[in-house]
Amino acid sequence: MGLSKTRTLCAVLLVVALLTSAALAQAPELHVLSAGAMRSIVTDLAGAFEKETGNTVKLTFGTVGVVRAKLAEGAPADVAIMTQEAMQEMTRQGAVAQGSWTAIGRTGIGVAVRDGAPKPDIGSPEALKQTLLATKSLVYVDPAQGGTSGIHFASVLQRLGIADAVKSKTTLVPGGYPAELVAKGEVELVVHQISEIVPVKGVTLVGPLPKELQKTTVYAAGVTVASTSKDAARAFVAFLARPDFKPKLAAAGLDYKE
Repeated sequence: MGLSKTRTLCAVLLVVALLTSAALAQAPELHVLSAGAMRSIVTDLAGAFEKETGNTVKLTFGTVGVVRAKLAEGAPADVAIMTQEAMQEMTRQGAVAQGSWTAIGRTGIGVAVRDGAPKPDIGSPEALKQTLLATKSLVYVDPAQGGTSGIHFASVLQRLGIADAVKSKTTLVPGGYPAELVAKGEVELVVHQISEIVPVKGVTLVGPLPKELQKTTVYAAGVTVASTSKDAARAFVAFLARPDFKPKLAAAGLDYKE
């Protein structure tokens, strides 16, 4: 190759490199605060969004209570994902942009045991009560952490009149996937959002809580008022809400129907 052609090729490669660097520099990193019930699907779709747009997405998960607290404290975030009720509250408080959020998925609270273990009867409030009294150990999310399922299930135990009876054999966790303790054989039974049971290998979903004791939760995504990348944030919210992702949501336990 002649010197002239070599210089031309080098110049072209330099221009390509500069254009690529400029494009990457223009693609902002999105900070997303999300409720743990959406962890599986949001992690999956964030990866797809990155490939499609060139944006990077930094995910932080916690209970709805934690997400709300972080928003109130002014933690850096472009998108918030939490329950519809919490979204409405944070919009009123000025943390989420009015009209920016949309419902993504809905889930219920379910009961799971380790793979291979007998499935207990939870088909009625009385059957669930007897199962909870008979189980050797139980885990759910600590209500003090602001987790939707933990708060609700604590009220279910009160309604069934067995809160004190099961207290000594109950493990409370701050969040995450408590079903993992069941998969490891450390605890016999877990009660949690179905969308946080389904992704855990080694456990079997027995079913949802009885209709009379169930709580269906709708999760939504919205753009924060403090976002420094609002266009990209709106694009991410719209991406999550694409109709063609509904089968993925259903597989992740986020298309709950009574």
